[in-house]
Amino acid sequence: MAIDMAVTVSIRLARREDLPRIVEVYNQAIASKSSTADLSPFRPEDRQSWFAEHTPEKYPIFVAEVEGKVAGWCSLSPYRSGRMALRFTSEISVYVGQAFHRRGVATRLISHAIAESPRLEIETLFGILLEKNIASRQMMEKMGFQQWGFLPRVADFDGEECAHLYYGKRVWDVEPTGSAKPRDSVATGCREAQARGA
Repeated sequence: MAIDMAVTVSIRLARREDLPRIVEVYNQAIASKSSTADLSPFRPEDRQSWFAEHTPEKYPIFVAEVEGKVAGWCSLSPYRSGRMALRFTSEISVYVGQAFHRRGVATRLISHAIAESPRLEIETLFGILLEKNIASRQMMEKMGFQQWGFLPRVADFDGEECAHLYYGKRVWDVEPTGSAKPRDSVATGCREAQARGA
């Protein structure tokens, strides 16, 4: 995947005034019919509640800026909201404006989300991709995600059926108290428990 290394990408939390551009980028993905299962474009007012649900403290939206323009965005969302056993798992969604494809924007957004995971107490990230979205599949694999799930023929684009793929990555480990601990200690604890017959 070619990347223009001369491009400077800055990442920050999304602000309310970014919403029209966030929606514009997402509508480009809808029109491609390969990046999302939504079929109809949105208006900014349609996404007000969605934006409000993504709080900086737990499920933020990050935007990537290139030369002062929002080039793409990334959101972290709860997995099966309300089921507390899943509280350390989050779905990651990444969309980049067409004019900024292959310029390292998605890489920076995913890297930033992974780096922020300890603060957000997120242990596991996963993304849901359409099988035909080869570029995004390659991006997730490049970032260390692995294919964890395959749902055949679940999406229908005017008669063209397509699978959903789940790509996941263990990014951090969290103690029950909320403090972080190295992965090695987690693995050691599991081995000790197995030895005790737990």
